Amino acid sequence: MSRREKSPSRPVNDISRGKGMQRWVAIMLLSAMSATAVANEPLPGDIIQDLNGLQSQLASQASGSADPEVLSRIISHARSQSERLAGGNRADQWASALYHQLAASALVRQGENLAAADELASARQRPSVPDSQVRRWLRDEASLRRAAGERDEAIALFEQWLSESSGNERYAETAWLLVRMLAEEERWEAALEWLVPLLEQGDLSAEQQTLTNVVLRHTGENEQALSWLLKGLSAESEADAWRQAAGLAQQAGQLGVAAAVWEAAWQLGKLSTPDERLTLIQLHLAGGTPARAGEHLEAALETGELPSNEETLRLRATAWQQAKHIDNALGAWQALAEVTQSADDWRLLGQLAYGWGRNEQAEVALTTAANLGDTQAEEWLANFR
Repeated sequence: MSRREKSPSRPVNDISRGKGMQRWVAIMLLSAMSATAVANEPLPGDIIQDLNGLQSQLASQASGSADPEVLSRIISHARSQSERLAGGNRADQWASALYHQLAASALVRQGENLAAADELASARQRPSVPDSQVRRWLRDEASLRRAAGERDEAIALFEQWLSESSGNERYAETAWLLVRMLAEEERWEAALEWLVPLLEQGDLSAEQQTLTNVVLRHTGENEQALSWLLKGLSAESEADAWRQAAGLAQQAGQLGVAAAVWEAAWQLGKLSTPDERLTLIQLHLAGGTPARAGEHLEAALETGELPSNEETLRLRATAWQQAKHIDNALGAWQALAEVTQSADDWRLLGQLAYGWGRNEQAEVALTTAANLGDTQAEEWLANFR
């Protein structure tokens, strides 16, 4: 999949944007005016005075309580000036670009992010604008289009900015933002392409770790995602991080690892409910540690955490049987058979006891099964005659 390829928009856990982003962009655009006004071509005094006057008017309009009429006058005047100067010399071109930027700042205050983005697009097309300023406006335009919901266009602009801004202090921040946007659009392969270089830098935040795991899972890199998850787990990690790691281990077919992760979380107190204990038991059974499952079952039954019903008793008997713990297995099957009074359960108890050399217990169990009408038990009893 190419980086520019479009796909249906299906946001997943989108990071906050909207008013917060609008305030940030407005401040950023406004504060840049004084720095850029003298950064390139020398401007006539009347133009500098006019730009500074408009900037002062805009600065006096507090976010959230700006006067719409004042903003409209600023936008109208800035647009008129930018159009008037667009065909002039290099200084005029530079001034035109600055008027476009000032109009964009005012439009952001009005909540018109898309119109503001269009102003910046016009500003960076002026031929006298230096490359460094073009790149700043390019990134700002991408942020505005993202805020306005033009996600595909924003992604393309962020990609362009990144391709031209290696070494920029905001490169990593922007690359992570792009990865998140691509993930929200379910463009997993494109997200992975930008993600891999970021992973080489290490020191991921919790949010970046989560995003990494999501992308790696959706690109089939389950083992790599699991490795990153396990590396980031600690006693301070939230319960969800432990659950995510265990779930990913299951998806990767590493059931033993899943059981170990859940066990560690249980011991740390991250997981503590009866349902979570039951999940732990099932993971131990699936992951090849049935004796630990049996121990958890014994503890849960003793405290009443799990009910002493047929389902739980059968699970305990199965765990000890898989662990080949003879005394515990036979005791558990005996307790289960006494509750269910099932011929099948008594017969299985007899067969296990016979196989483990507990003939006396085997004969009693098989006799009980036979009395309950089990014909197979009758055949097994022939071994004692």
